[in-house]
Amino acid sequence: MDFFIDTADTNEIKQFASTRLIDGVTTNPTLIMKSGKKHEQVIAEICDIVGTMPVSAEVLATEAKEMIAEGRQLAKIASNVVVKVPLTLDGLIACEKLQSEDGIASNVTLCFNVNQAIMAAKAGAKYISPFIGRLDDIGLNGLGLIKDIRTAYDNYGYKTEILGASIRSAHHITQCSLIGADVVTVPPSVLQKIIKHPLTDIGLASFLADAAKSN
Repeated sequence: MDFFIDTADTNEIKQFASTRLIDGVTTNPTLIMKSGKKHEQVIAEICDIVGTMPVSAEVLATEAKEMIAEGRQLAKIASNVVVKVPLTLDGLIACEKLQSEDGIASNVTLCFNVNQAIMAAKAGAKYISPFIGRLDDIGLNGLGLIKDIRTAYDNYGYKTEILGASIRSAHHITQCSLIGADVVTVPPSVLQKIIKHPLTDIGLASFLADAAKSN
């Protein structure tokens, strides 16, 4: 399973990219707004940091024609840019056109049911991004959606990769790995937490104490 880091903070991206623990980056307009920089400037900086790793850059337009034009502009920044479009009819039209006419990969975001995921696959999406945490917030089963999309895609041989998004906890990541998500995109705070375990800390302290006694 690939790990993408969900941030527009270039310092955080540098920290994790240097470890080779991440495989890509996802951004959105909210994350970029927090950086205080212009959209395309941030995407260019991220692409410079991560080399060939995929970087999802979201369009701001809502109509297909404008999405396509914006997606083409974003793709000019670097060859590893993946154009992020919303799961609307216009977004799916843009996804299909960008892929079929320009060979530009798309990440179709804001997916909340299996039917939407199937439509994205038919439109040629590289990634589908079901939002786990947002479904959980309204009492639905976000992880169940990942499982159902996996079944549907396997039934028909769709190549679109399932990208678990709106990750809130280590539990979400564990279950995505067991269910068969291809990718999870994780905020830096959660990514740091999954590396740690209290028993690891206790064990390390014990080893160091014993080593000190032997010296």
